[in-house]
Amino acid sequence: MLSQLLARLREPIATNDEETKELLPLAAAVLYLEVAWADHDIADAEIDKIRSRLAQQFKLPADQIEKIIDESRAQHDASVGIYRFTRTLNDGWDEPTKFELLVSLWELALIDDDLDAFEEHTIRKIAELLYLSHDRFIEAKIKARRS
Repeated sequence: MLSQLLARLREPIATNDEETKELLPLAAAVLYLEVAWADHDIADAEIDKIRSRLAQQFKLPADQIEKIIDESRAQHDASVGIYRFTRTLNDGWDEPTKFELLVSLWELALIDDDLDAFEEHTIRKIAELLYLSHDRFIEAKIKARRS
């Protein structure tokens, strides 16, 4: 199943809403890994947060989440950019859902109580590619710090 999802991510544009919906967990997981890896150190707490967030948001069983994380690591390692993944999310999500992802990305970056400049830059880049305003970027950061 994941190999089929991967093949679809390589296609220019998802042809229907159902295809886009199937790709959303993988696209989100790649962005989580992008932030987690921004400081060149993925802590166990970060992976646990990614698992938790994917389970909460997509209502997937643990074995499916592990497959998505494994596939997202492969995608992250092989990818030359994140545009393809943000495009998938833009196609499938509304603004409030993208904002909640942004909050989760901030929570992930803040999990070790040390916000790295590369993590912040990565989240800013993702926010821009998700067409979220600077105000929403700051609002998400504040919301994550309060949680």
